[in-house]
Amino acid sequence: MIRICLTLGAALSALAVASLGTGEMPLSAERVVSALLFPGADPDAALVVIDFRLPRLLAACLAGAALALAGAITQAVMRNTLAEPGLLGINAGAALAVSLLIVVSAPGLSYLLPVAGFAGALAMTGAIWALAWKGGAAPMRLILIGIGMAAMVSAATTTLITFGGITQVQRMMIWLAGSLNGLDWERMRLLALWLSPAFLACLAAPRALDLIRLEDGLARSLGQATEQARFLLIALCALLAGATVSVTGPIGFVGLIAPHLARRTVGPVHRRMLPVAALFGAALVAAADLAGRMVFAPAEIPVGLVTVLIGGPFFFWLQRRLRHDP
Repeated sequence: MIRICLTLGAALSALAVASLGTGEMPLSAERVVSALLFPGADPDAALVVIDFRLPRLLAACLAGAALALAGAITQAVMRNTLAEPGLLGINAGAALAVSLLIVVSAPGLSYLLPVAGFAGALAMTGAIWALAWKGGAAPMRLILIGIGMAAMVSAATTTLITFGGITQVQRMMIWLAGSLNGLDWERMRLLALWLSPAFLACLAAPRALDLIRLEDGLARSLGQATEQARFLLIALCALLAGATVSVTGPIGFVGLIAPHLARRTVGPVHRRMLPVAALFGAALVAAADLAGRMVFAPAEIPVGLVTVLIGGPFFFWLQRRLRHDP
């Protein structure tokens, strides 16, 4: 596993240098490294790299890692390898909360958008859990109620888009596309602050995730309080994905793709799979953001649209592969 992590780390470092050097002011790899290590030697490059491009890159890596971990948790809790964090209503809840704030507030309250998105994601997850509870929260019940609630909330968001003003709708659509454009140090620090306790909690989660994948009776016989563990793991997933969606907007399919790549690389044991999935997720979002800036430069494709273009074919390939597995 160490060799795989080092390989992924090297690939992520190469992506980082390419990302920091790409933009309206192209920079060579030497200038990028110099700007990071010796900012006083090249003030112009340091300004571009450190003040504008570095927070965007760090946010992409944090978002990718968080969504990958949330996806691994969702797949274990739901016992479904096609599951992803959106099944818990995280994206839908965050989208509705942000859309409501955009519609009812003045532009000067834009700084509250991440807070509203985070609150909406957590509230939606809590509502789905409460509705699914019937002497316990069975994975299939959580999936079905999550799909239904997400559809209802998405309809409410669409209604706001339909009847909102042009300026408000433009702001909504930019956020709903999942974009890292304009992401500054303040928002990156906010994302890091919200994700730090969740990342720490993931260090204690591997054994619980290994057990929760089993049938409830078998998991209880091995010492796990299944309903308590399921609740805590879903809360952890909501914290990871909710914090990310609230800052970056919805970035789809990362929580599906990265855990599968990690599982195929190091196996299903979560002690090994989680760190590898986090690295895959960080590299995936960083690469998607870089591709979105390069394909139609100087115009940008939001990173959320790039991951959908990647994730759609991956989902159909995965579904077909799983259908033919013995």
